[in-house]
Amino acid sequence: MQASHFEDDAASSGRVISALTIAGSDSGGGAGIQADLKAFAAHGVHGLSALAALTAQHTRGVTAVHVPDVGFLRAQIDACFEDFDVRTVKLGMLATAEIIHAVADALLHWTPAALVVDPVMVATSGAKLLADDALDALRTRLLPMATVLTPNLPEAELLLGRPIAPGADADTALAELLALGADGVLLKGGHLIEADVVDRFGTGVLRASFRNRRLPVEGHGTGCTLASAIAANLALGETPMQACRLGTEYIAGALAAGYRPGRGDVVVLDHFWRFREP
Repeated sequence: MQASHFEDDAASSGRVISALTIAGSDSGGGAGIQADLKAFAAHGVHGLSALAALTAQHTRGVTAVHVPDVGFLRAQIDACFEDFDVRTVKLGMLATAEIIHAVADALLHWTPAALVVDPVMVATSGAKLLADDALDALRTRLLPMATVLTPNLPEAELLLGRPIAPGADADTALAELLALGADGVLLKGGHLIEADVVDRFGTGVLRASFRNRRLPVEGHGTGCTLASAIAANLALGETPMQACRLGTEYIAGALAAGYRPGRGDVVVLDHFWRFREP
């Protein structure tokens, strides 16, 4: 397990390393901002948050969504950068084109060293969550700024406008996703029909695959948590490829140690599983 940078950084500069999540809130505590902050804490990084959406949800689904005023969202982002040593930003649920443009403008102003974009675009039911103008804004404003883009299979298919098959076609899709402008892409393998979960990483010059055992459970908040673990590792100085490798290992352990706090069938991740190992 990586050591916390709280003490060392506090002694040298008076401020600990921080990571900021700009995403939606999950009142059930399994995904979104709540999962992001737990992942940051598990990596020894101080977590900051700017709420881009509020959801009423639990382990059985979402019952309501509220999108705050973009001016208030920008105020949250500015407050974080004005006071904290923000090393990395992680983006999650950004529901409208207006919000995406506001976030992009804020990032251009504050220029964080690293940006992880988790393109939350498709619900578990398969329903498309973004309007066409929001999808276009995501492609044109945020993807070119991304240090790492972390789409799952449905999100990658929506970004590319075509279906993706396992194996060689997934490798081809990785190259096509990179052409959209991100410095690096982690194409997540949870939805691909393969014996193990194979997450494919690539940049303009590097390729790697991270393989983990496929577990017979449905996890809640895995995408949010993986992107946040990658962001935390980037904040701690890891390269994008190493941050993604460490992030996939962290998720595999958190899912294996997961639990069911609600009445639904989904498993909520145990973000602090490493601290419970004998």
